[in-house]
Amino acid sequence: MQTRPLVRADLVTGAILAAFGLAAVAESYGMPRLAERNINPWTAPGVVPGMLGVIIALLGVILASRSLFAGAFHPQPVALSPEDAAEQRAGRWRLGMCSLLCFIYAVVLVGHIPFWLATGIFVLIFIIVFEWQANDEQPVRMRKLAFAGGIALLAATIIPYAFQNLFLVRLP
Repeated sequence: MQTRPLVRADLVTGAILAAFGLAAVAESYGMPRLAERNINPWTAPGVVPGMLGVIIALLGVILASRSLFAGAFHPQPVALSPEDAAEQRAGRWRLGMCSLLCFIYAVVLVGHIPFWLATGIFVLIFIIVFEWQANDEQPVRMRKLAFAGGIALLAATIIPYAFQNLFLVRLP
């Protein structure tokens, strides 16, 4: 069971995710279906974004529902325990760092360097930022760095291949 201060935050997050998912479904429904070219309806450009939108909306509803059952509308404590305050600060840091890294990927890297390289750099830095611990010993750090490098290499290879050859999407 989660701590009380995060219950209301989960309700808000779930509602935002559900709204975002539904917006993605609506936008994907408006995408061209390419029926005039006799293209299989399952290969239309809006299918994958629509499915992802449904999944995001469903998971948002589940998160919001869980928070409701956990007492999201019950009175919340005014003062946080030191552990809850530290967890809240860490959560804000993770959200901010994730948002910053995604912004840098989408605005700075993609379109300015090859897509595969942008993706590899993003995945490598993302894993390093969120897995690195200040108290890790040198061998542990080297293993984490090798793991991050391996995943980044796989992502830089597989993601562009999938988009170009399976989804037939031209990449920047």
